Amino acid sequence: MNEIRKNPASALGNESTVNDSAAIKAARHSVAITNRSHWGRILVSDSDRIRFLHNQSTNDFNSLKPGEGCDTVFVTSTARTIDLATAYVTDDSVILLVSPNRRDYLIKWLDKYIFFADKVQLKDITEETATFSLMGPKSDALIEELGAGEIIGKPDATHKLFNINGVEVRIAVGNGLALAGYTLILPVDSAVAIWNQLTAAGAIPLSERGWEQLRIEQGRPFPDAELTEDYNPLEAGLLHTISYNKGCYIGQETIARLNTYKGVKQHLWGVRLNAPASPGTIITVGEEKVGTLTSITETENGLFGLAYIRSKAGGVGLKVRVGEASGEIVEVPFVKHEL
Repeated sequence: MNEIRKNPASALGNESTVNDSAAIKAARHSVAITNRSHWGRILVSDSDRIRFLHNQSTNDFNSLKPGEGCDTVFVTSTARTIDLATAYVTDDSVILLVSPNRRDYLIKWLDKYIFFADKVQLKDITEETATFSLMGPKSDALIEELGAGEIIGKPDATHKLFNINGVEVRIAVGNGLALAGYTLILPVDSAVAIWNQLTAAGAIPLSERGWEQLRIEQGRPFPDAELTEDYNPLEAGLLHTISYNKGCYIGQETIARLNTYKGVKQHLWGVRLNAPASPGTIITVGEEKVGTLTSITETENGLFGLAYIRSKAGGVGLKVRVGEASGEIVEVPFVKHEL
């Protein structure tokens, strides 16, 4: 997940200065803050921006108004996953929050589909902005304290600019996990001041390592692990990102066919393990291969991973072997295999 970072805000909340155990507890019971400034932020502008993004990803951009947003998946022509992104629609642009290891790739990939007559501009604004996410049931109280209470209770990806001590901060509902919370996008020059204000108000810093534990426990798929050219969004359980009535887009025919004919052959699940295993380890039931481990983390309740399991093999409650380890398949809250 790591990449070379130039954004000065990326040093906030690093592994050497935080207690992840306390922060993970806070994310579940109070409020934690994680620094996502190393994630990519792509500004898509000009008059064809909505139509362009509508045609390049799985969700319905044509239905979105300024101040609204959505999760969407960029896929190949055969519906293999490239990245799960969050889009925020403004009056004159769309801000895409993309995975750190897909930022450069996506800009080049999107640029290939901008043709001569298209009025679309792409700008990488990662280095000039910072991004923080708040997690936990007491996030609302902190947002209220910032003077942004009007956004509380709104749908995921709803967002608005607020003036926080003279700084324009875009605050959006949701944090990229299946936890209550918010995401803030702000000028990089104000990152330290806003971070200090949030932590002084009670938000407990969570490192990238801690976020990785939470994202595995939550079941959020990530590029190069659960999101690769081996898998499609239906298998990854990203049903909330897919519109089946939006018309044509890259990968649409494959996704529609899989949905219509119930052709999903594997699903992403959580797996509790009694011993270590490495991502890529084959999962078996008896002598039969039924899946592959994609991610693993150590939690206070033991080892926990994510895995793709063949649909015919079963789902929740299935007992499996993961290399030398024993495991049991469990649900994870971020993914949905049925709406």
